[in-house]
Amino acid sequence: MSSHKLFGNLFLSIGAMKAGTTWLYSVLNRHPELHFSLEKEIHYFYHKYVDTTFLNEPKRLANAKDRYMFRFNPEKANVDRVRENLHWVSSYLNRPVDDFWFRNLFHMRPHQTWACEFSNLNAHLPPEAWGQIAAQCDNLRVLYTMRDPVKRLWSHTKFHLQMTGRTDKLETWGPREFEKFMRQPHIWDNAEYGRVLRNLKPQLPAENVKVIFYEDIHADQRGMLKGIEDFLGVEHFNYPQKQLDARPTEGVKRSMPEFFTELVAKDVDRIKTEIRAEGYQIPDSWL
Repeated sequence: MSSHKLFGNLFLSIGAMKAGTTWLYSVLNRHPELHFSLEKEIHYFYHKYVDTTFLNEPKRLANAKDRYMFRFNPEKANVDRVRENLHWVSSYLNRPVDDFWFRNLFHMRPHQTWACEFSNLNAHLPPEAWGQIAAQCDNLRVLYTMRDPVKRLWSHTKFHLQMTGRTDKLETWGPREFEKFMRQPHIWDNAEYGRVLRNLKPQLPAENVKVIFYEDIHADQRGMLKGIEDFLGVEHFNYPQKQLDARPTEGVKRSMPEFFTELVAKDVDRIKTEIRAEGYQIPDSWL
């Protein structure tokens, strides 16, 4: 009988949306010791601890249809790739959605050291969740990425309006409309960095958590990646420069309105104070 715990070695990135997590995923996905499922953001722990409807059957079926039930050319397709894809979809559509369901999404990893999931929603787990997750792991590592709160809010606002076909609002909205929009929980909660840090700290040893800043990622990409590899205890990997230069989710180009910063100035000062109170030094560019 295996002495390993259910989740084995689990690496979770819970960075704020629009804070560089998709770039990190696209690059780290190349590392031979890291295994990612087909779905970058499974959101299982958010489903378990926050919203138990999040991974219901209609949502999983729609996701499988839209993303993974692809048509392929039998004369050109790689049979192993098709088999792997179908096996993963079968696991994804299995039930019940529980800890074994999540574990089995990584069942096909042959040799990689870490099972990896990048989910920004996991940043919103209650404090007690982290201790329970850690108890199911041989090793747990959590990476949290923050970005200048004002720039992150603007980027998130642009991205959401672009994805919902409302980019015209970027030209026509005034302060009242922008503030109402970005104060919605699915936008604003990603900026509450201090709350996330406070929820992690009581439950996880310091060596289990790594906090980085978006601004530092691109100031020294390879140095930051080596720091993450050291955090995981894996070998350094020579990532292709083309991969480092890519910007996978770069949104529509629009300049931030002059009034935007003032809409959130008091909250941003509070957020900075909370980060410092947790022992982290914010980038000079935030000041």
